[in-house]
Amino acid sequence: MSAVDTSAIATIRRFGRFHSRFIGALSGDLHGSGFGLTEGRVLYELAQRDGWRAGELARELGLDPAYLSRLLKRFIDLGWLERAKAEGDGRAYELRLTKAGRMAFAPLDEASRRQADTILSRLGKGEQATLVTALERAQTLLSGAASPQPQIVIREHRPGDIGWVISAHARLYAEVHGWDISFEALVAEIAAKFLREFRPGQERCFIAELDGAPVGSAFVVRESEEVAKLRLVLVETRAQGLGLGKRLVREALAFARTAGYRRMVLWTNDILHAARAIYIAEGFRLVAEEKHHSFGKDLVGQNWEREL
Repeated sequence: MSAVDTSAIATIRRFGRFHSRFIGALSGDLHGSGFGLTEGRVLYELAQRDGWRAGELARELGLDPAYLSRLLKRFIDLGWLERAKAEGDGRAYELRLTKAGRMAFAPLDEASRRQADTILSRLGKGEQATLVTALERAQTLLSGAASPQPQIVIREHRPGDIGWVISAHARLYAEVHGWDISFEALVAEIAAKFLREFRPGQERCFIAELDGAPVGSAFVVRESEEVAKLRLVLVETRAQGLGLGKRLVREALAFARTAGYRRMVLWTNDILHAARAIYIAEGFRLVAEEKHHSFGKDLVGQNWEREL
């Protein structure tokens, strides 16, 4: 068993306490419906499909069978639930909510829906997507279910993407390489120039998305009539190892060929080993290098190029 960061344990416990208060589990009033947490969970499952067997429901919800039996008897006494012998097995009984039971469940269902609507209405579209993705990911990780294949898309830039490119570069290079704010200024200048002077058909910004969120970029800009320049290639830390850097560079090369360029050039620094490995693999060759002091660091800048 691997060691677990104590701060991660504290975070999970803190979220558990927050969520319990958030849904009203501690007050015995789930979503303000008047139902306790366990009652609400049982009613919800019974409302989703008919034919539950008591033992099956106990396993699904992780409840003590004797406790669940008492709760089901209460629902039967209230007229919310009925039992019928299972087809093909006269010893087993299947559970079904009555009309009265569905009417009793309706306020809980509506309260839960209203609460979700209230939460989402406070958030912008992007924040809503982020929340949904985070909750789905948390459910997958906590349930132990197999993670789905990551959904990767490489597309052209849209409004708002260039701001993300600037932010992502500044954050990643500060965290990984300790570069100062002057690097963010440089990226902002390059990005602003790209937007101001954008030449459709001759220039392109590629954005890589992972499960709907931007995680990578690559720009092709016009250097001259025959020469394209590759700029601002980046893959976020959480998306590294998926081959996105290579895919972005290949997309850039393919676009440059289609646009009629005969050569592609780029500038990088020798400490960016992963990027340099991609450039070498894609046929770029080192043509010049020079020491310089930039972004608060002593660096070695390199110029690379390849024929198209």
